Amino acid sequence: MKKYLNSNSLFYIILIGIFLVILPLGNLLGFVSNNTISLWGRYFCFAIAALGVDLIWGYSGVLSMCQAVFFCLGGYAIAMHMLLVAGGEDPSGIPDFMVWNQVEVLPAFWEPFHSFSLSFILALLIPGVFAFIFGYFVFRSRIKGVYLAIITQALALAMWLIFLRNETMLGGTNGLTGFKTLLGFSLSNPSTKLSLYILSFVVMFGLYLFCRWLVNSKFGKVLVAIRDSESRVSYTAYNVVNYKLAVFVIAAVVAAIGGMLYVPQTGIITPGRMDVKASVEMVMWVALGGRGRLKGAIIGALLVNYLYSVCTSLFPESWLYILGILFILTVLFFEKGFWGLIEMLENKINVLSSDKSVSKINS
Repeated sequence: MKKYLNSNSLFYIILIGIFLVILPLGNLLGFVSNNTISLWGRYFCFAIAALGVDLIWGYSGVLSMCQAVFFCLGGYAIAMHMLLVAGGEDPSGIPDFMVWNQVEVLPAFWEPFHSFSLSFILALLIPGVFAFIFGYFVFRSRIKGVYLAIITQALALAMWLIFLRNETMLGGTNGLTGFKTLLGFSLSNPSTKLSLYILSFVVMFGLYLFCRWLVNSKFGKVLVAIRDSESRVSYTAYNVVNYKLAVFVIAAVVAAIGGMLYVPQTGIITPGRMDVKASVEMVMWVALGGRGRLKGAIIGALLVNYLYSVCTSLFPESWLYILGILFILTVLFFEKGFWGLIEMLENKINVLSSDKSVSKINS
């Protein structure tokens, strides 16, 4: 039994048992509120984004501070579709915020979002292409380290400023809201909320399995080698630029998937979700959960966001101090994060068990 019931097995049992059995069953029986279900559904979306951050930072050593931008690009794409389906007070179907800004004709770049299929494709394609173009010039220029962190922060700031402008026709400061249905299902219906919750969990778990397969593949081994010693890898037959660019695009698409699932459950998407602070928070989730450990990325995102909800209710002005203390303690004493602490405890238990077995044999 001990041979198979390790920390990995417990992780799967707890994750699936709590979030795929207990919470949904409690919601159906009336013990768990619809708001709680929607809240955890949003946490799963953040965990998806954290997986992308861990891929590019934890396994590749590339500290990208703009992952929230890709998260929002996916979110805005699906939001535009839902807003067009919802229509507005104007008979032409132009969204209300455009009517208020005296826009009489729907902008051409909004037209493809009438179709859900096209919206879904564009929600993945736009962040992927944008990440490819940006990453191509950055990695080809051999920008790395703190300079890469600064330039990705600059990108996040620039995108935030662009989306804030009313001239962009994306809702400006208020963002996009007023969604009513998705694929014909009412977003206010409890069954729809539960379905989105389950879908978010399944997608999160599926992407975790995909990321685990990726980092254990030859591609992932090269990424780890680049993280540990990029100069040595550059002397081999592997093209470091191509590997960095590939994982940067993959991480962007993963973040966009999280954004697509986040918007229907939140009911709004604003530029505030893509600013520099949002990207820094994503990095902190991974650092607290355990960098270079995909389980740590999930645990970090779920735990930190849950603590945020609790602490902002009880101590609304103290959350940043609490988060800062957690981060300092992790850096000073638990460099490998929450999951690293679990692994350390498991190793100590295994050592103690083996010592006891040896003692019994000798006696």
